[in-house]
Amino acid sequence: MNMMQMMQKAQSIQKKLQETQAELAEAEYESSTGGVVAVCDGQGKFKSIKISKEALNPENPDSVDDDTIEMLEDVISTAIKQASEKAVAEMESKMKAITGGISIPGLF
Repeated sequence: MNMMQMMQKAQSIQKKLQETQAELAEAEYESSTGGVVAVCDGQGKFKSIKISKEALNPENPDSVDDDTIEMLEDVISTAIKQASEKAVAEMESKMKAITGGISIPGLF
């Protein structure tokens, strides 16, 4: 394989990787347990959480106020997103220290 063919192959692979990453960012994956539904994208990033009244008060779900559920979902979502942002920032910092600041596609 000559150098030009290798460059074309590398460009083709890079384009396919970018397309796949975009598809994964748009995909949604859901898991449900005990009246709680969590949603992440195809890159594993948290998107949302839904909590049923039964999850909060199984013996009397009607006693749970919709505003309380919404507030709890918002607080949990914010905490998860902030923790994830901190983890990503720390990972990027450590990877940049290792690579000397050079950006390596797919690494971070």
